[in-house]
Amino acid sequence: MAAVFDYTIQSDTWDVRFDEGRNHRAKIGFVLIPNEQTIEDDMVKHAPQGVGMYFSRALMPKEISTESLAQLGSSLAETAGRILPDDKLDVISFACTSGTVAVGEEKSEAELNKGASGAKATTLMGAVRKALNAVGASRLAVGTPYADELNTNVATYILNAGFELANFQGMNLNYDNEMIRVAPEYLVEFAQAIDRPDADAILISCGALRTIDVVEDIERLVGKPVICSNQAMLWDCLRLANVNDPLENLGRLFREN
Repeated sequence: MAAVFDYTIQSDTWDVRFDEGRNHRAKIGFVLIPNEQTIEDDMVKHAPQGVGMYFSRALMPKEISTESLAQLGSSLAETAGRILPDDKLDVISFACTSGTVAVGEEKSEAELNKGASGAKATTLMGAVRKALNAVGASRLAVGTPYADELNTNVATYILNAGFELANFQGMNLNYDNEMIRVAPEYLVEFAQAIDRPDADAILISCGALRTIDVVEDIERLVGKPVICSNQAMLWDCLRLANVNDPLENLGRLFREN
């Protein structure tokens, strides 16, 4: 039985008070791959007060390969357009290291801007490149969770970006549900193992790894700058949004740049 109301609902004019809201400093959007389970937590956990972090997922097959990652390019614009469609993002990032390499940095940014016009577009691999330059790196010891095919693509990107390789090692993992479970304590050991005396910085690549949790520990142990994917992406997106907070426990990148 329907309820019976004995009063009239009215829409009165109220003197509503507004404040700046939770995202008054910046609104940053991230396009993720379907199985990503680390980046959202990392970005939200380390976001400065007043910065909003928003996410959407592009389409691709389960297995991570050059072919499957390249398919992301066709859905970047649509996916970016689903993030705050009634508002405006300040920055939009394609949050996949190997995906950036497979699609191409320039194409990725162009597709992101189709969906999020007016936002500053960037990519995870582009953020890594900028972060390495910011800490003055030139010769790198690189570690990844990837198998050989993706490692070859990432190594080629790094060399084409003007860096030299002192060492490059992969863990030979094929799925995100493996990469997200690599223990942070193991990443500390892995970084030390791949380091070389002639490397002036260490790069641990992949947004699925929890390297951001131990990047400060690795730097203390090796005595040189350490860049990891999510640390670099967070730094890049914040700086593009003109948020220059020197966040703690995130390595030399945040302390000095």
